[in-house]
Amino acid sequence: MAELAALEDPGARAVHERHGDDHGVNLALRALAKRLKTRQDLACGLWETGDSAARLLALLICRPKAFARDRLDAMLREARTPKVHDWLVNYVVKKSPHAEELRVAWSADPDPVVAAAGWALTAERVAKRPGGLDLPGLLDVIEAEMKDAPERLQWAMNHCLARIGIGHAGHRARAIAIGERLEVLKDYPTSPGCTSPFAPVWIEEMVRRRDGGAGAGR
Repeated sequence: MAELAALEDPGARAVHERHGDDHGVNLALRALAKRLKTRQDLACGLWETGDSAARLLALLICRPKAFARDRLDAMLREARTPKVHDWLVNYVVKKSPHAEELRVAWSADPDPVVAAAGWALTAERVAKRPGGLDLPGLLDVIEAEMKDAPERLQWAMNHCLARIGIGHAGHRARAIAIGERLEVLKDYPTSPGCTSPFAPVWIEEMVRRRDGGAGAGR
């Protein structure tokens, strides 16, 4: 904890706070994690401090498969800042044998932050292991609920919408149409060279890149 405190950068904290995070440690976390290597006991102790920088470090040095399902569920509900939430889902839960069970449970959770994690896992499955998923049903839910969803949940649902459109040609026209009708993130500021998170633009650009310049089609 003393080492983490010494890495605190006020400038980095100011940037992170604009995005809802509450720490000032930047890329130095990864160097520290590389030196520590995998240390599950230390990771658990760091998580229990409740400090965001410590929790981010814990997520880099833990063993994802060592956590029980209920422990991962509790950790997600404790992870209220965006970066801790995202790293927990992406670096730990996605590698866990409990990922699918948690995906189903979290997607239906009334807490929108928890539900966002479920939708993030669903987007991952759409992209990598779509077998058994009800893609039309997912589009039905997105069409009905994404427009008025809280921000983090809305982002996760939009990501899932884009993944369906990018990876599944048979559902692409409907995914693009849903995005165009709902206009979620249509006006989101995008840096030069970056792809807009607006689903119709995102879908068409990623399909164009993948298919060597061909359009996404409608």
